[in-house]
This record gives sequence, structure tokens and C-alpha cells, in this order.
Amino acid sequence: MKRNTMAALALWAMATGTAGAVGNIADVTVHDRAENRPLPVYQHQGRYYVVGRPGNEYQIRVRNRSGSDILAVVSVDGVNAVSGETADWSQTGYVLAPGQDYDIRGWRKSLQRVAAFFFTEHQNSYAARTGRPDNVGVIGVAVFRRKVDPEGRILRDRPWAERRENPAESLGGAGASVDDAPRAAESDARRQAPATVEKSMSLGTGHGRSETSRVTHTQFERATQHPEEVIAIRYDTHANLAAMGVIRGPRLATPSPFPGQFVPDPR
Repeated sequence: MKRNTMAALALWAMATGTAGAVGNIADVTVHDRAENRPLPVYQHQGRYYVVGRPGNEYQIRVRNRSGSDILAVVSVDGVNAVSGETADWSQTGYVLAPGQDYDIRGWRKSLQRVAAFFFTEHQNSYAARTGRPDNVGVIGVAVFRRKVDPEGRILRDRPWAERRENPAESLGGAGASVDDAPRAAESDARRQAPATVEKSMSLGTGHGRSETSRVTHTQFERATQHPEEVIAIRYDTHANLAAMGVIRGPRLATPSPFPGQFVPDPR
């Protein structure tokens, strides 16, 4: 496997047999491909947010900050970006070598191709069009380290011994509490937004054009049953984030009682 150019796809054994959100193990950046720039991250009430522009393609860049291999299970709008399943951190993801970063540009369709991510109206999102609209508007990355044996050696090619008996909660639905971000709080923030800020239709991620993105299969035994880190980034339009109080609106001009010294001629 060429680690500098290709990510590896981790599989369940039964199948085989700021410019970003900074974590302790991995960093996550949302990069606007149309404008060729990382989207600035806003922090509000302990959460990360970025502004998406409808129609623009984007990619999710995950960087391994650690000194060992990691598995990044990626969720977009509550849907696993590799398998298309309703997201659960026990599912498949991308394996990154120490110090490696990798750009996840779309919904994986095969080992060779993806359907590009792009910002679109909520109802046009892939999640909504497949009957799963409840968690549209959030990107999640669950991070696992690779297991080592008692002598400290990395277990690279051992398959999973068995399926877990108690799967973890998904990143969608009840599992949204993983990143301390109940959707109820977000709804309250929207209701409390100033009436002078006009909201727009909320954003989701569409199933876009097909493009080349090659990966290979590999096996990965996780060091822990639960992720060691979960990074979540919410996204929406500028108008909606301003309405929620995430982004401050333009400062209103304040009249000054003494702006000058003498009386000027009128125009």
C-alpha cells in the first residue's frame, strides 16, 4: 500500500472473513473545492461550525496527528460515507498511517470511484433522498487506534474475532450526544435568534458527479471498543448560522454626536 497517495479501507472480518477541528489524535478540515480554500471554523457553545455555499463541492480532510495507524469512520448527515449505512462508529472507514492526511471527496461507490460531496438544499441531500433526513447538516469522524499485543507489537493483519454484542450508538439519532451536541439545544438557539436576521433553507450534502478516488482493502483491529475521539463539524448557510448566533452579523453604524469640528458646505 502506498501510504502517501492511497488510503486503505478497513473491513469487518465477517465481510472479509482554524482551519479545522483540532483533536488530540486527528484533525478534520472541510475544504471548499470550488473556491479552493479550507472553510473557517466557528466555535459556538462547544461545537464547531462551517459555512457552506449551495452548489459548491467540498472534501473532508482527515490528518493523523498520532504516531500510529488510525481508523477514521466518517459520517456525513448521519450516513456512513463509505458504506451508505445509517452511521454507526462500529462500521468501516479509512486507515491512515502516522502523519498521513487524506481527502475524502465523496460517497464511496467502489474501490475506484466516489460520488462528489456538494452543498445543496436539505431536501436534495443524499440522506433525505434515502429516507434519513433527521441528521442532515453534520459531519462526524470517529477515531480509533490500532490494537497492539501485550509485548507492544502492532497487530496489523489479524481479523476481527467476532462481531460486538452491543454495537455503539450511531452518530445519528441518540448518538448525537457523543459530541455533547443535543439537537434540542440547536433548535432552542434557532428559536431565540433575533427576528431581524433572516434565515434561509438549511443545507445538506448531495450525491454528486462520479470521479476517481482509489483505495484498497485492509484489515484493522481496534484498540478500543469505543472511539478514542469523535470530532463533529456542523454546517449551514451563512444566514442560518447568523440566525443561530454562531456568526455575528455586520456591525450596525452608530451615529456619533461629534464627528467633526466645523460646519461643511452641503453637496
